[in-house]
Amino acid sequence: MPIQVTCRHCLKRFQVSDKFAGKTGPCPSCKKPIEIPSLDEQVVIHAPKDDSPKDSKGQSVLKPIERKETDVTRTGLLITIGAIVIVFALAFVFRFTHPDGVPLAAKLIGLLLLAPPLIWAGYSFLYDQEREPYVGAELRNRVLICSAIFPLVWCVYAFVPSYVLELDQTNQMSWAVFGVTLCIMIALGAIASAATFEIEYFSGIIHAGMYFISIVLLAFASGVTLAGVETEDDFDEELVGRSDRVEQIAHLEPRVDAFNTTLTMTSPRL
Repeated sequence: MPIQVTCRHCLKRFQVSDKFAGKTGPCPSCKKPIEIPSLDEQVVIHAPKDDSPKDSKGQSVLKPIERKETDVTRTGLLITIGAIVIVFALAFVFRFTHPDGVPLAAKLIGLLLLAPPLIWAGYSFLYDQEREPYVGAELRNRVLICSAIFPLVWCVYAFVPSYVLELDQTNQMSWAVFGVTLCIMIALGAIASAATFEIEYFSGIIHAGMYFISIVLLAFASGVTLAGVETEDDFDEELVGRSDRVEQIAHLEPRVDAFNTTLTMTSPRL
């Protein structure tokens, strides 16, 4: 049995015959003398005892479990893209057929229809490679759970800013407030995604962000204004500002007339 040797001078590794055990000789690389370890100094690793059933040749009849990779199939990808295209096409239809605004029922249907394909596609890309992915009925159930949680998170947008800022309508919030609200919703959705699919929180942020940003794009496509609508107070302030400017102009008119009169009287002298 060959002995593994490492030269302490040049750190070169090589093997020597066991007949040189315990002897001293030159290193084949640096030629400096080194001591060959004795046989009792060798570390022997014993394989664990195999108590599994054997066949007639002494080989284990048990087969190792092979890991199954979950990739985005062509069919699944086509279904996802098709569902997204259909929802956005319906959004454009509502934009031109309902100029007064999209009905609330249509908005809720859009929130629900986009969730399953986006959540399934996102998990197929973001699942933990070190863990066995969810498949079949278990994956379907987790997708449905997350598809119910994500639309509920939109309640943060629907109620919290209106309550805190005392707005008559949700879309009267500023775009800055909407941006903060969207970040909060993505953070909450990431928690739900990480808990449902057992993925990293950062992956959950990407997973939830895909859905919420897609909903924002869907709102733009359907003509729904999510923020920036002027309130009555803003309109009143604008009217007050305009009236103030009108009064200032009215005060300036006598001075302008007096200046024009003075200019007319002095013109013949010039």
